[in-house]
Amino acid sequence: MTTKTPENTRLPLAISAEDITAARERLRGVAHQTPVMHSSTADRITGGQLFFKCENFQRMGAFKFRGAYNALARFSPEQARCGVIAFSSGNHAQAIALSARLLGMPSVLVMPQDSPAAKLAATREYQQGQPRSEVVLYDRYTEDREALGRRLAQERGMTLIPPYDHVDVMAGQGTAAAELIDEVGPLDRLLVCLGGGGLLAGCAVAARAQCPEVQVVGVEPLAGNDVQQSLALGHIVHIDTPKTLADGAQTQHCGELTFPVIQRLVSEVVTVTDEQLVKAMRFFAERMKMVVEPTGCLAAAAVLEGVVPVRGERVGVIISGGNVDLQRYATLLAGT
Repeated sequence: MTTKTPENTRLPLAISAEDITAARERLRGVAHQTPVMHSSTADRITGGQLFFKCENFQRMGAFKFRGAYNALARFSPEQARCGVIAFSSGNHAQAIALSARLLGMPSVLVMPQDSPAAKLAATREYQQGQPRSEVVLYDRYTEDREALGRRLAQERGMTLIPPYDHVDVMAGQGTAAAELIDEVGPLDRLLVCLGGGGLLAGCAVAARAQCPEVQVVGVEPLAGNDVQQSLALGHIVHIDTPKTLADGAQTQHCGELTFPVIQRLVSEVVTVTDEQLVKAMRFFAERMKMVVEPTGCLAAAAVLEGVVPVRGERVGVIISGGNVDLQRYATLLAGT
């Protein structure tokens, strides 16, 4: 467990509550207002009152649609004509591909060659019929996706939209927490899945604006605890690509824009193991009849496993996505 470190609180953060309000207007009628679900079993296990914000029911199956569409909706006509490029382990790629199709622009997606088959297939399906759109594969363990994305963007004259370190992406992701609190009222604690920090940063800004006393907690995989290390040292730490079931959180470092927000507004960052993620997946399948991908279980695993005690509290839990290959899903749940 790592708490936030001191920082210069006078410096402005990358996004504000007003940016999230503007994003909500752009997303109105386009993004789903996803359901908030409750489980008496989860409440009994934890001793708290849990509210699960189910972004696995968002368009393309994850919260990433919010940030992607918000960013692309702000393109100039020239940017839209030239198109968008993005690098992603899967969900951001799908979100960009779908948003680009809805807005009528080309998209090039740089994805790991070992991305889940379902995420690759969905991304390519969203691109069908869109000219100059394609998926470019790379090796996540030997190649630098950020450098590859920048090079392709320059060569093709496209706008690069990173998966988390972008103001419009962060603001879009924050709309999930804003919706949650609008629906259920004030929270004592909000747990958020953590990879590069876009969702956590956006949700922290939204939550703290609506509930100034709320404790915001980020949850990352134990094998990829770069943000936890970064908070302890007071600067962004770069790690090797972590090997974890949470493929959406296989990031090597936090963002230059997301990290200051996390330092200032997030109470702590904790970690969970792959085994705990699988247990959370099984809980959702058995008790709540939902398919949730490993990355989407990060926040839930932390509360269900008691990593973050919440007895007597009103607790928001962001379920970030449900895009998982069904054969792999079945294997994980079966424990084989």
